[in-house]
Amino acid sequence: QVHLVESGGGLVQPGGSLRLSCAASGSIFSVNSMGWYRQAPGKQRELVAVMYSGGSTNYADSVKDRFTISRDNAKNTVYLQMNSLKPEDTAVYYCRAHIGNLYWGRGTQVTVSS
Repeated sequence: QVHLVESGGGLVQPGGSLRLSCAASGSIFSVNSMGWYRQAPGKQRELVAVMYSGGSTNYADSVKDRFTISRDNAKNTVYLQMNSLKPEDTAVYYCRAHIGNLYWGRGTQVTVSS
């Protein structure tokens, strides 16, 4: 079993920055991928960014050049650096890990508002 804990969400003004963290613990033998999804009110959950075991990444078009995903393998932690935040980035951000099975965190709220 794998447990994911997100942190780093909060309220930020448009144009500001936040860094999300997702720490994985438990039976971690081989990580296929770790990434971030988000769900805004009334909308479906969508991919934000994902990093695969080989280091390759994939981003949603809406966050390219603003968000950066990174990973600390020693800590089994993945980060999402979010810059130039916009009101439309407001959502609950979820960490997802593909470690044998798929695991989800409980989410962290990001609100971008003046």
